[in-house]
Amino acid sequence: MVSSTRRFAGAFAVATVVAAVACGGDDSPPPLRQMSNTYSYSISSDDSPPHARQDVHYTIQILDRSTRQPIENGIGQLYSSSRPTPEGAAKTWDGLSYGPEVGTYHAKLNFVISGTWAVAIRFQRDSLHPLEKTEWTQEVMDERPDSLQKPAVPGPAKP
Repeated sequence: MVSSTRRFAGAFAVATVVAAVACGGDDSPPPLRQMSNTYSYSISSDDSPPHARQDVHYTIQILDRSTRQPIENGIGQLYSSSRPTPEGAAKTWDGLSYGPEVGTYHAKLNFVISGTWAVAIRFQRDSLHPLEKTEWTQEVMDERPDSLQKPAVPGPAKP
């Protein structure tokens, strides 16, 4: 006969292992949560913080704020501008591509310089609804050393 204390300890050990397995493996930062008047945005990227001169792929889930239902086939753009320098401000943008996940859009940005960038999404459910915008700032890190190296140009074969 097993005591209730032993059963509790066994169940606790199993629950701890299950929780550790369920939470482990993904060390990426949590998505950025933003809101506009009508929409709720969950924004994640494949590189956080991003590095200059590398493509950064964004995944943006957009929900209706009042119903929490995903917004399908909307129209939008992800865009960004660096802080002004004597040479001017750098800019990057991409249209939102829908799918394949319901209510999810994808875009790609390439920040050409490091520093603080203003980033924004403008979005509308369809052409009959108003265009809404949400904004945030993003720190962009220096280029990675491997992106600074130029590939060797092959020359003629030596005898």
